[in-house]
Amino acid sequence: MAQPIPDPDRDRPFPWEHDHDLEQPGVTIRPLSHADLAALLAHLEQAQQDAPVWPARDGSHRSARSSAPVVAVRVRATVGRPGGSADAEYRLRRAAERARWARTLPVRLAGVLAAGAGVAVLTGQLGPRLVVAAGALAAGGVGWALRFRPSQETRAWQRGAAGERRTARLLQPLERHGWTVLHDLAIPRSRANIDCLAIGPGGVVVIDSKRYRGRLRLDGYGNLWHGRHLLTTSLRAARWEADQADEVLGVADIDVAAVVAVHGASVPWGGVTVDGVTVLPAGRVPDLLRAQPAVLGPEQVAWLADRVRVRFRPAA
Repeated sequence: MAQPIPDPDRDRPFPWEHDHDLEQPGVTIRPLSHADLAALLAHLEQAQQDAPVWPARDGSHRSARSSAPVVAVRVRATVGRPGGSADAEYRLRRAAERARWARTLPVRLAGVLAAGAGVAVLTGQLGPRLVVAAGALAAGGVGWALRFRPSQETRAWQRGAAGERRTARLLQPLERHGWTVLHDLAIPRSRANIDCLAIGPGGVVVIDSKRYRGRLRLDGYGNLWHGRHLLTTSLRAARWEADQADEVLGVADIDVAAVVAVHGASVPWGGVTVDGVTVLPAGRVPDLLRAQPAVLGPEQVAWLADRVRVRFRPAA
């Protein structure tokens, strides 16, 4: 695991609580209309009745019920591009595989011509037109079978990039509710990256996007499976990314939560918590974030977003 970055203000709360002359990052605050207020009250009432939770670092669970009003702010602190590093890896792998395929192209062309000629000879009794048609059809079929196709491992990177872009689109409306989402952040001193880092009234959350088919299942020991594949490694990676984000941010009062947004597969009970990581369908992630109790004010959200922008670089 990467060593924590030394930071003199690691054990201090937010800087403006003591340094009153410190310049605070600017935010844009819009007034709430009657419709906004009615929607906010309705949302808070619903959250009191049925709100999801995510686990705290000490193993306890943070209640998602809160009666504190949240001021809607808009913070823009874009760092990366959704799915940028996964898309770059896909293109790199695809180019390498295409170069290897191109080196065998003469052999493939010879195979196509041989297939066409062989079929033509075998069908020589059918007449000139049928011979040409059969030879061309055979050559075309062999050529199609020998065409360039990226491997499944390479296409997985392409699917991963598409999943990250879908997650970004789902999270975009949260901007109206005081959240900012930063994408594709490179973890310092590591080749790993963070898909999404969301900062808002409900705290700081690392969101890892995954694409599966079928359904996930939870066994009697609390392990999460996708088919025959145990997902413990993926969940630990998500938790590790959240821990790294916490170390880079270096704010003692903030715990970074870990969420896995699942595309394409059903999740047991619509959402589970395993090994300190909340796993749920991607479409439910915005509701989860909005339902969390307000622990950060607008100035804190803006300051943290600016801190991420300074301390992280785009992964691609």
